[in-house]
This record gives sequence, C-alpha cells and structure tokens, in this order.
Amino acid sequence: MKKVLVISYYWPPAGGISVLRTLKIVKYLRNFGWEPIVYAPSNAHYPYTDVNNETEIPENVRVIRRPIVEPFKIFKFLSGRKKNQPLNSIVQVRDREPSLIDKFGIWLRGNFFIPDARSLWIKPSVKFLVKFVKENPVDAIFTDGPPHTNTYIGNLLRKKTGIPWLSDYQDPWTQVDYYKMLRIGRRADRRHRKMEQECLNNANKITIASPTWKRDIESIGAKDVDVIYYGYDEEDFKELRKEKSTYFDIVHIGLLGIDRHPQEFLEVLSERKFAKPVRLLLAGQIDIKVKTMLNELEGSFEIEILGTLSRKEALQLATNADLLLLPLNKAENADGRLPGKLYEYLRTHNPILALGPTGGDAASIIKSTGTGICVEYEDKTGQEDLLKKLIQEKNFFSPNREEIEKFSNFNQTKKIAKYLDQIT
Repeated sequence: MKKVLVISYYWPPAGGISVLRTLKIVKYLRNFGWEPIVYAPSNAHYPYTDVNNETEIPENVRVIRRPIVEPFKIFKFLSGRKKNQPLNSIVQVRDREPSLIDKFGIWLRGNFFIPDARSLWIKPSVKFLVKFVKENPVDAIFTDGPPHTNTYIGNLLRKKTGIPWLSDYQDPWTQVDYYKMLRIGRRADRRHRKMEQECLNNANKITIASPTWKRDIESIGAKDVDVIYYGYDEEDFKELRKEKSTYFDIVHIGLLGIDRHPQEFLEVLSERKFAKPVRLLLAGQIDIKVKTMLNELEGSFEIEILGTLSRKEALQLATNADLLLLPLNKAENADGRLPGKLYEYLRTHNPILALGPTGGDAASIIKSTGTGICVEYEDKTGQEDLLKKLIQEKNFFSPNREEIEKFSNFNQTKKIAKYLDQIT
C-alpha cells in the first residue's frame, strides 16, 4: 500500500467543521490503496474541542505530533477574554464590539503572522519532516489549508525532498472573503501573494472546495485544479431518527457571522403570522450584532440559542428540522462559498432555504439535488412564500438521493486517491 504524509493543523480533539475535511479523507484513504501518516500539532489552541472525533481515526493510523507556538493565549489575556473562551476569527464572528486590542490583533495577524497565526510552526515542522521522510519514506504529501501554514509546509517539503504534493484548499488564500478584513498593508500583501504563487507553482496537483473557486484560483495561475467537495459521512447518520415537534422548526447549525446576518429573514418571522407556531433553533457561535437583533425580536416568535453542541447533537438537530437555514457569506466571492454544513443538510433530506446569490454554486447544488431553494437576502416575499407552502403542504421537495450520494466523504476520498495515484 502506498503511503501519504498528511499535514494538518486541525486534528482531533479539534471540534467544529474545519477538522472534518482532513479527518474524513484519512478515514477512507485505505479503501483506495493509500496508508495515511498524519502530522499534527501536539498542543494546538483550537476554538473548541470534540472528543467524539477521536473515534473517527482509523485503527493503527500513525499520528506524529509536534509542538506549536501560537499567539492566542497572549491575545486572550491582553483582550480580557477567559482562557477557556472559544475564539474564532474575530473578523467573522465577534463575541463583542471590537476593542482597540481586537483591531490591533487583526492588523497584527494579517501583517506579521504570514500566512496566518500558526506560521511559527513552519520552520520547525519542515526541519523535522525532512528528516522524518528520509527515515520513513512516503510516496506523496497531502496538505489542507487554511491555515495555509499547512500549505507552506507542504511547499517547502516538496522543494527539499522532491516528493509529489497534492495541495488542497478548503478556502482560497488571498482570494478568501475575509482577506480584505485583515487590514493587510502593501508590504505584507506582496509577501502573502508571493508565498501563494510559490505554492501554486510547486504543487503537483491542486484541489479546492467549489467550482467557482476553481476558476478563481486558475485566474491567478493555478494549474491542474479539480474540485473536492466537503461532503458528508454516511456513517454519521446511521443511528439518527427524526423526532417530531409541535412547532415548525427552522434550524441553523454552525457559525452565524456578521457576514451572514439574515436580517430580512428574521423580519419575515417576526412580522408574519403562520398556520403553525414557528421556532428558530440556532446551534453554534453567533455574532454580537445578530444576537442583538435576536434579543430585540424576543417574544415575536420562539427563539432558542443552543450554543456549541457536540457534532452528534448538531446532526440530530438538523435531522429533526422542518427547514434548514443556510445563510451564505455576503462577500465578493460568495458564488463559490459552499459551507461544510450544506452537505450534511443535503443528507438529512430535509428542505433547505439558502440565502445568497441565486446563481452561485450552493444554489446549483441545492437545485440539482432537489432539496430546496436559494433566494436573495432581500427577497422577503420569496422567503415568506416558501414558509407558507412548507407549513401548509409539508415537504413538497423531492430529494434526488443518487445525486446527493455523489457528495459523500467516501466518494470524495475516492477522487483524492485517484489524484494521488496520478501524481505518483
């Protein structure tokens, strides 16, 4: 069996969505003739953890852990946050109105920690891995970014060893929607772009999470690019059964950031009367501006803010839903934004309401799978009409299960293994 070195910052006990892309690929690689060896940090500062993810790691997979130096503990101390308080990107999901320290932290991250806040892991990792692969030969290297610290480690390791490298992108680098929010100066911007180009040029194969982003990254020089969707794991749904409620339950799981504020939809819920009581269930971190509006609407309809749930609890919540809410990022490259939760939404076979560009990749997938509709944020009439129809007529969508199955983690990993075969 061929061996692939998988370099990933996110690895169990990390929780949230970011860990799942690499974890699920590692889970299924052996099915297609590849033995993964995982390289991950031993002391990473993850926003939150989920020990259940440990059970996803295949038996006897070799996991190498090395220390990482991160600035998050210092930032939390300086900004007055608690040690155990989750800290996602404060340009996307803010736990409070940004302070001077918060703004300084954003500027510092974009201008001095390049490509990201894990950059101090690059040099010691490359030094260690060059020696490791000489003593423990591998046939290929796989990296997944962001953080693009992973990407740059893979780039340097490829240059120093000549081992073929598949560079995977969950999100783009300089083209990502939050890049402009990092207050990056000209000098730092040039460095970001130079490092990005170096990685694009040196990779033997590139994969990225959506068709639009494939075209975007090709427009800046990327070659031999294919799409690997985030996907869902069929095994995660084996024990889930739908539990009925007296409410019409609208569910959102995951981060609800300032760039996905569903203001018009919340107004529809508060201003209209429906044939059945409506309840909005929100699991995950919520931006302070969205929370403020939810507090103002309290009493006009039922709202439950559930906080951070385990993955199993979140999937059960989605399974129970009468409608799954999918607000897409309000950004220049929103056409290519395919949130990881989309695929798990698809697998529940429950109706999906996406808010965002109706010509984007998410709208296309939802349409092709027969699982819902996408409307613009401002289209309150379209949102209201959908709610009325679903409440009165039950689910009138017809999910195409064969089409949905194409997005399984098993099938996406099959594509990864094919690309690894090609480059070796």
